[in-house]
Parts: sequence; structure tokens; C-alpha cells
Amino acid sequence: MPTMMQEHMLANMRDHLASLNMILAKLAAGELDEAAEIAESRLGVSSLESHGASHMAQVMPKEMQQVGTSMHRAASNFALKAQEGEVLPAYGALAEVTAACVACHSAFRVR
Repeated sequence: MPTMMQEHMLANMRDHLASLNMILAKLAAGELDEAAEIAESRLGVSSLESHGASHMAQVMPKEMQQVGTSMHRAASNFALKAQEGEVLPAYGALAEVTAACVACHSAFRVR
């Protein structure tokens, strides 16, 4: 993967981590609708364009693409669960998001 693309991907992942932190803070405050908005806009399927996913996918191994797609879908699913207003199912759905992060970081390195 070209260095410029590595840097882009790492910046995206740092933003994903910051987003997860904001989501957890909103959940702790009982602000599930706000947590859902952050998840969908910054991690969910609707965030793909803003992260440049189409050009990033061209330089990623197929397996990395699949795990990334599963993370984005899980984030959208979390957003839907959070909007339902029940915190425990929302936390369960958020665990699916972080499970994708763990899987990817366990399998791949860029440096």
C-alpha cells in the first residue's frame, strides 16, 4: 500500500477510535440518539464516502475490505439499536463494531 494511502487509512482509524470514545460517552450519559448519530455519520455505512472508502478499497487486501465493511455495517446496526432507546442491546451492538476493529488489527499491519 502506498505511503500516502497508509497515512490516510491511519487517519481514518484514529477518527474511528475518537468516534467510539464519543459514542461511549453519549451512552454513559444516556444520550442514545446522539450516540446513534455519531455512529452512523462517522462509522456507519453512510460515512464511507467521507472516509474515501472507494479509493482505499483499491489498495487493500480483499480480507481487509471485508472486515472493514463488516465494521461499517455493524456501526449502522448499532445506530438503529441505539435509536430504539434500550441501552443494553445498544452496547451489545457496539461490541460487534469493536469486534471488527479487533479482528482487523489482529490480522493486518501497515508498517
